[in-house]
This record gives sequence, structure tokens and C-alpha cells, in this order.
Amino acid sequence: MAASAAAATRLSGGGVALLLLALLAAGTSTSSAQLSTGFYSHSCPGVHDAVRSVLQAAIAREQRMGASILRLFFHDCFVQGCDASLLLDDTPSFQGEKMAKPNNGSVRGFEVIDAIKSAVDKACPGVVSCADILAIAARDSVVTLGGPNWDVKLGRRDSRTASFSGANNNIPPPTSGLANLTSLFAAQGLSQKDMVALSGAHTIGQARCTNFRAHVYNDTNIDGAFARARRSVCPAAASSGSGGDNNLAPLDLQTPTVFENDYYRNLVCRKGLLHSDQELFNGAATDAQVQAYVSSQSAFFADFVAGMVKMGDISPLTGSSGEIRKNCRRIN
Repeated sequence: MAASAAAATRLSGGGVALLLLALLAAGTSTSSAQLSTGFYSHSCPGVHDAVRSVLQAAIAREQRMGASILRLFFHDCFVQGCDASLLLDDTPSFQGEKMAKPNNGSVRGFEVIDAIKSAVDKACPGVVSCADILAIAARDSVVTLGGPNWDVKLGRRDSRTASFSGANNNIPPPTSGLANLTSLFAAQGLSQKDMVALSGAHTIGQARCTNFRAHVYNDTNIDGAFARARRSVCPAAASSGSGGDNNLAPLDLQTPTVFENDYYRNLVCRKGLLHSDQELFNGAATDAQVQAYVSSQSAFFADFVAGMVKMGDISPLTGSSGEIRKNCRRIN
């Protein structure tokens, strides 16, 4: 700032005016790019109540839905940032992300987001973005299922674009080894510590047979009895012609509808359902962090919250970028 002021003293009156305008514009751009927890305090003070009411009703109907909404947020933020691009439907002239390999037949809960959007727009039409609705709903899903609470930073706008290739390349596949997981999280600005904490989202929800078949049939870093139990719902590809791909098993064997630290206990017992899960506890640098979360649920909760806030900051559209969609499935 001192250097800018010194430069200003050497300019003519017109130059000073131009420089001041440039500095003001830069300040405006910086502030508009910042998310804040109070973004809708005046424009839509009832947004949190509206989201929570619809979401809790949806989870009461089907407890798995909380995990599904949380997963939507992960898969959205890892492609173009947290911009609701995942929510866009394909059209004859537009290719979205829903049919990419990590999402096709797997991500779900879009109708819940639609219902939340409708409720929010009744309270304050055209004010709250689908991207922010998804961020709030992800937090409320965790809280509803017994996990930690946090203040969600808001002010995102919705993307007019999507990236099919980004969805295929950026979202960590369940077959990932530790190095690949670490690399894909690092590409989003998330550390290995963030990765281990955020993987704890798998303390809720279920996975399809197609995503854990290779792990329970081929891997050695797995409890034998656990592998045999999972095989009972996931026939081997050779004998089934890949039948049963959509059969489900809980990611957390004990409490798949309660958000706590049993996921990490499972890893220590070699009962991670996905290859990528068990890679976090496989004689590697992440073993100590897993053990720490087994010992302290509060440590897991604190690091999970920090990771969720950090992930929510990935490349948001703010200010005049993007739009506030009228329908989360379509560009205006």
C-alpha cells in the first residue's frame, strides 16, 4: 500500500484518479470473492430453517439419504469447485457430470435438493444458490446423523458449465492406492491430513458391489471373515457375469446411519469396505492419524470440520460470476 501511495504522488491528477479507481476495483473484487457465514443474514434469514426442515424429513424417510447428500457435496466440489455443476441434467446440447463413471448409477438425492430449493425459494425467491443449498444440506446431514456442527460459509453462485472429463478424472475411485488418493486430494488444495479426516464421511452410507468386489475377492489386507461376509452380497464377476453390481453393503459395518469414529476402528481391524478405505491403514504414513481418530472421536470431529470448511472453499463462483439457478437441474 505504501508503494502504491508513493507511485500515486508521481502521477498527474488524471493518473491518480485512474489509480484510485483501480485500487477500489481490486478491493471490491477481493471482497466479492470471499464467502461468509452471514451472507444471507438480511437477504434470506430463514434459509437454514428451510434447508433443515426438508432435509430432516428426507432422512427420517430414509436414513441413507444423509450420506447420499454428503457425497453429492464431495463429488461436486472435486469438479470445477463447489458450484453445483453436478446437479445439472444432460440435454441434447449439454453434457453434464451425472453420467461420468464415478457418478452414473451411484450419486443420488437430487430430488431432495430439488425439494429444498423449492422450500428456500418460497421464503426468498431467486436469492440462494443451489451450490449453497448443497453446502448447507451436507452439514445438516452430518449433524442429523450425530456428527459435529459448524458454521457454513456461503455466497457461492451456480455454474453455467459442467465437466464430464473432470468428473471422470478428479474424483478418487474406490480402487485408488494411497499415493493416488493423496495426489487427487492435493490437486484440490487438500492435504493428506484433510484426506484422512474427510474419508471419515464413510462412517455413514453404503457402497455398491461393483465398487468393493475386487477388494473382497483379491486383496490380502482384509480380514478374512469380513471378506467372506461381503462376498455373500457381491458375487464374483467370473461366476455372475458381473451380476449384483448394484447390491449394497454398509461402509461402516457397525453403525452405517450414525456419524462417529467406528469407520477408523474398522480400518484398524482390516474391515474397510473399499480398497481406498483400507489404504489409509496399510503400514503407511497415515496409520498414526487413523489410530489417533480411534482414540479420540473429538479429534476426528475437529479435523473433519476443518476439512469440510476447506473443501467448501474450493474455487467458488462469487460476485457476478455464474448465476442463481431457478431450477438446480438447468441453467437459467
